Amino acid sequence: MSDTDGKKPLGLRGGPRSGNVKQSFSHGRTKNVVVETKRKRVVVPKPGAGNAAKPGSTPGAGAPSGSGKRPAGISDAEMDRRLKAVQAAKAREAEEAARREAEDKARAEERERRRAEAEAKEREQKEAEERARARAEEEERKKREAEVQRQAAAAPVPPKEDQPVRGKAAPARKPERDNRDDRNSRGKGRDDGRRSGKLTLNQALGGEGGRQKSMAAMKRKQERARQKAMGGPVEREKVVRDVQLPEAIVVSELANRMAERVADVVKSLMNMGMMVTQNQSIDADTAELIIEEFGHKVTRVSDADVEDVIKEVEEDEADLKSRPPVITIMGHVDHGKTSLLDAIRETKVTAGEAGGITQHIGAYQVETKDGAVLSFLDTPGHAAFTSMRSRGAQVTDVVVLVVAADDAVMPQTIEAINHAKAAEVPMIVAINKCDKPDANPDKVRTDLLQHEVIVEKLSGDVQDVEVSAITGKGLDELLEAIALQAEILELKANPDRAAMGAVIEAQLDVGRGPVATVLVQTGTLKQGDIFVVGEQWGKVRALVNDQGDRVKAAGPSVPVEVLGLNGTPEAGDVLNVVDTEAQAREIAEYREQAAKDKRAAAGAATTLDQLLAKAKADENVAELPILVKADVQGSAEAIVQAMEKIGNDEVRVRVLHYGVGAITETDVGLAEASGAPVIGFNVRANASARNSANQKGVEIRYYSVIYDLVDDVKAAASGLLSDEIRETFIGYAEIKEVFKVSNVGKVAGCLVTEGVARRSAGVRLLRDNVVIHEGTLKTLKRFKDEVPEVQSGQECGMAFENYDDIRPADVIEIFERESVERSL
Repeated sequence: MSDTDGKKPLGLRGGPRSGNVKQSFSHGRTKNVVVETKRKRVVVPKPGAGNAAKPGSTPGAGAPSGSGKRPAGISDAEMDRRLKAVQAAKAREAEEAARREAEDKARAEERERRRAEAEAKEREQKEAEERARARAEEEERKKREAEVQRQAAAAPVPPKEDQPVRGKAAPARKPERDNRDDRNSRGKGRDDGRRSGKLTLNQALGGEGGRQKSMAAMKRKQERARQKAMGGPVEREKVVRDVQLPEAIVVSELANRMAERVADVVKSLMNMGMMVTQNQSIDADTAELIIEEFGHKVTRVSDADVEDVIKEVEEDEADLKSRPPVITIMGHVDHGKTSLLDAIRETKVTAGEAGGITQHIGAYQVETKDGAVLSFLDTPGHAAFTSMRSRGAQVTDVVVLVVAADDAVMPQTIEAINHAKAAEVPMIVAINKCDKPDANPDKVRTDLLQHEVIVEKLSGDVQDVEVSAITGKGLDELLEAIALQAEILELKANPDRAAMGAVIEAQLDVGRGPVATVLVQTGTLKQGDIFVVGEQWGKVRALVNDQGDRVKAAGPSVPVEVLGLNGTPEAGDVLNVVDTEAQAREIAEYREQAAKDKRAAAGAATTLDQLLAKAKADENVAELPILVKADVQGSAEAIVQAMEKIGNDEVRVRVLHYGVGAITETDVGLAEASGAPVIGFNVRANASARNSANQKGVEIRYYSVIYDLVDDVKAAASGLLSDEIRETFIGYAEIKEVFKVSNVGKVAGCLVTEGVARRSAGVRLLRDNVVIHEGTLKTLKRFKDEVPEVQSGQECGMAFENYDDIRPADVIEIFERESVERSL
């Protein structure tokens, strides 16, 4: 064949076919490319698998029509089965598509039906509301018209003024229409506001959500409509208030002081761009803007102004009444202060104190034979209770200085004299133990002269009385002297004002909570009074007098135990009665914050150089950490002060924590973390604390006498001291000759000139009385034998450990060291 016959050119069956493809590139460039497509040759076997193809047969002749080409090795039956499976799958897909389409259609119809039902229900509800609203408005209109007609009938007007009145009464419906228009406009605005926020289902369906007004809202609306019909709404007069504004204030408190709604204040702040809640604090400048916006007046106050409510006021002489004197008994340990008070009270207080010494400040009232009432404060005399004695002198009117006639003036006696002079209170000297054979009252009077205390017997102005707590001698004279001194002082106080007093002692009672012994100084403290004392506040739950009886009130100079505090105050704090709990809480919080700021400022004032110097100084100081828990605040402070005095440059006692009350599990945990013992003074550990201490190995020591506590801590601190090393010189030896010995080195031939030379002793090599070497002996021989020691006047051989520079005429100094325990 030729190309002109219109047939394809000769070639292999299924050969490559050529064509043009247009390729696109960036920047609009294109290119035509000639490509060839190659066909894959597929070999189909003839019918009858495995048989060779017959000559002249057509490939695939045995295959079913329409089957096309199939892979090699597939029989006709297999091909038919596969085709049927494909057709069945297509039929199932068609059925599934039809079923899904029917379900979607049914769901769409159901949605349409529900939407239509919801719309119908919404329309019905709206129509019912409209009908009810229309009925209410019609009834209200009829009531107003009847009211207007009744008023017009009751008060007829002149004919010439009839027209203006009718002109006012005629448009009675207009306010209602205006009200309805206003309501509709407000409703639209509210609806727009709701739609601008979260979209609900009812809103999406076109309804208002079926929200019904409350009865209160309906009443408010009717009241507004009635006021408008009667001549317009009557607005309340704005009350302008003076708002006290501190440096920071909570939003709710600001609204309360302005008597405004909290929501309005929050809204005003949000309009200013501050997203706050009612429980957040704002600064004074922002609060001042809010106050001015609401039309009130601002009075700026500082935090310290909260205490203005308890400032002392001038007392009117007409209100003052006589009060009992407060007498403080002072003196040295074991001079008989408490025994003297026992004799006056005819009680046995000393037996109740551990070790027979007073460790708390006791407050008692005593009535004399003449009917005079005296308030006594019994202070401890031990040196550790100096601060407690100083507090006793601050609240007292008269000081009774007790001095033992057989012991004269002692250190604590001098302290008591100084406290009395510092407090500028009169003093009465009671010379006790005059019943003893070795008593010498005149020596006491003479010793007091050295401290500028001149008694009346020596032509002075200080009263002195010789007494005996055992026999009762001189007690009446002592009470007379006290009454005379009180009469001279003319002590007065106003019992009808808010009470003020001083805390003599405070403790944490297990059953009663924090308890404070308070001496009322002015006013009357009643049950139910709200008070603030130091950093604590409370409400008087109960008052207990010195006899243990509950009382309703306590006047001036009366000591009572006060229950109802929220915490344990410090001994010496001042108690003031205030009007409200809010004032008491505010004052207590201010004082607590001020105390924290003061401590923080004291810590911040320390420079880095000071810290480094302190750290360097503390490097070589051993510390004994302890935890102290006591029954009352005064005892805890006295123990801490005593602990601070224990120690020297090498060791000291460090009180990690001290407090009032029982030993708790928290105290045990702190002691375990710091490796410290827990010291309990007149307190015990609770059950959980004891179990925790046993598990963690924390030592708890109990004491009831302060002497024993101080002595034990001092002994424990002494154990931290390093032992003192003492040297004892036991001999001298002079080197006569130096020999070289194999396997030993240089050996000095010596003559022991003084004392004894021992193998175990230390030695120093002296050359021209200068120490050249200090060490130990490697060998000490007498002739050829190793000996433990060599006596004076004998010759021996010595060799030093690791040292060979020895010469004739050198002197060897022999000494022994011993360690000696030290104590504070």
